[in-house]
Amino acid sequence: MSRVTVRRAISRADEKAFIKFQWVPYKGNPCWVPPLLLDRRKLIDRKNNPFYRHAQMEMFLAERDGSIVGRIAAIVNDNHIREHNEKVGFFGFFECIDDQAVAGALFDAAGAWLKDKGMDAVRGPASPSVNDEYGMLIEGFHLPPTILMSYNPPYYPQLVEASGFAKIKDLYAYKVEESKVFTDKLVRGAEIVRKRTGVTIRTIDFSNFDSEVKLIRELYSRGWERNWGEVPMTEDEFTYVAKDLKAIADPRVIIIAEIKGKPVGFGLALPDLNQILIKNRNGYLLPALVRVMLFKKQINLVRIMILGVLPEYFSTGIGALLFYETGRRGVDSGYPTGEASWVLEDNVMMNRGAELMQGEIWKRYRLYQKPLS
Repeated sequence: MSRVTVRRAISRADEKAFIKFQWVPYKGNPCWVPPLLLDRRKLIDRKNNPFYRHAQMEMFLAERDGSIVGRIAAIVNDNHIREHNEKVGFFGFFECIDDQAVAGALFDAAGAWLKDKGMDAVRGPASPSVNDEYGMLIEGFHLPPTILMSYNPPYYPQLVEASGFAKIKDLYAYKVEESKVFTDKLVRGAEIVRKRTGVTIRTIDFSNFDSEVKLIRELYSRGWERNWGEVPMTEDEFTYVAKDLKAIADPRVIIIAEIKGKPVGFGLALPDLNQILIKNRNGYLLPALVRVMLFKKQINLVRIMILGVLPEYFSTGIGALLFYETGRRGVDSGYPTGEASWVLEDNVMMNRGAELMQGEIWKRYRLYQKPLS
């Protein structure tokens, strides 16, 4: 068998090849949702994407007999190192043919680069961060991913584990259905929380978008500071992401909890645009926009991305109320099904909330780690 070589992706042609290779491992896979090429370019744009103001990334391409057979990126996130006081680098954007020699060569290249940057371990996948596509699918390969969630062929976990990586954390995706959610117990519990705390729930005001984004960022930064692996987005990052999400968001399922006018928590759900993009097989923007305009009303699922309250309100039940309100408003808005994702396997509060809504785990994702000895 011919030798595998790995080289850095430096030129614009290399970056184009890096993006387009993703189509190779998924050829004929009906569950894969092709990404928009424009979105992929923005995600790896180290000049304009504000994530790279505090992070470094090197991209690699694997070749055999003149053909690209794999890709990977190595990432050093300075904000993660500061936040968690650990010299952990990341791998991301991993795509590979079903060949252990290719996978091993890619992980060796990424590991060597990270070690040269002073990292003690490599974790992933993070493409490129915890706030983007995160984790490797290990269960649920027969289901398409929801919006902004990752997907990979079933053989990827074996390639990773055979390259010396081990599980460090699992992430859950819960399916929540209208027919199961609104039990008498849940409805009574929601009313009890309302009366006991005086909390009110409102939807986001898109006419006052900039100030609402600032408010949500403040809640997000405070409410998620204790989560394992979490790195709060900078103001520039949050604004950058919010502008993209505004174009696809449904304000009816973005909610803010307040007590006497003071914001104490929020919930963010997005219509599952992947139900439309899955048919946009070439990744071009214009056909995707046309499809969205024609078929957006047919979307019947929302991804519940973020739910949480400020730390001082953790024990009030407002988190569960946000779950309930997101589900109720989702159904009222034409989304009878939701996916709550992702949830850390040891996030007791969020797992209890999903279980309270009769949610079932229908997909599992895994984060892997390997020491750089």
